[in-house]
Amino acid sequence: MDVIKTASLTKYYGKSRGIKQINLAVPEGDFFGFIGPNGAGKSTTIRILMGLISSTEGSAEIFGKDVKRHQEEILSKVGYMPSEAVFYRNMKVKDVIRLSAQLRRINCKTEAERLCERLELDTGKKISELSFGNRKKVSIVCALQHKPQLCVFDEPTSGLDPLMQKEFYSILEERNQEGTTVFLSSHILSEVQKYCRHAAVIREGRLLVTDSITNIAHTGAKRITVRGISDMPELSGIRDVSTDRGTISFLYSGDINILLQVLSGLPLTDVSITDPDLEEIFMHYYTGTEND
Repeated sequence: MDVIKTASLTKYYGKSRGIKQINLAVPEGDFFGFIGPNGAGKSTTIRILMGLISSTEGSAEIFGKDVKRHQEEILSKVGYMPSEAVFYRNMKVKDVIRLSAQLRRINCKTEAERLCERLELDTGKKISELSFGNRKKVSIVCALQHKPQLCVFDEPTSGLDPLMQKEFYSILEERNQEGTTVFLSSHILSEVQKYCRHAAVIREGRLLVTDSITNIAHTGAKRITVRGISDMPELSGIRDVSTDRGTISFLYSGDINILLQVLSGLPLTDVSITDPDLEEIFMHYYTGTEND
């Protein structure tokens, strides 16, 4: 079963493009990354899924039900965290968390306390006294304390320090192992590569690729780094060359045997051959041109 499913989902703001013809399917129990540069359409897609705005065309379903007609029923099973956490400034953290639970008519006290402890969140402070990162923590607790079946997070780790980012993903992994579906947008591709099983790349309002992280990362290209020379001979398959103090690094997608033959004739002091990271793989999606 697909927990999230969209068909030709399109949104225009007047004449301005929001998203166009988004066909997305997120299976139950998946840990899914939604990736794209600023303004790509990630937040627009998520807001439609949450029923906060309406699409211009197409359809969106969660748990097999239309997001507009069954919004209240759907949201009772969803934990949503927007990219910007906004709360009543004069309320204390514990009161905001309690209010969030009361709006759902659920007693979440035990789980809320556990989450606050893990995230090192001081619940006695007012919202106005919190840093951006600590407001993020409040948003995380509000989204997770009722143990939702689906977590939808929009840029969740911005503002969190590295230790809290790690703890946040530990919590999500635990929930995912218990059967919770996780759908999150992120700019941090290393996080997506480490935690997500599938991902979709969106740019200029269009989906460019949707696949498993393994398949997306398996391009056949290698990152080659050589030391001891100042110039690399021309060779088909070489791209993204960078040079720094006797070190040359490049991506290579040609015949590895030909490359090794060329390298064997050079006065190298060192060579390394590795798989490119996910960020390198996605860069051509980010910087390409759109064809309408």
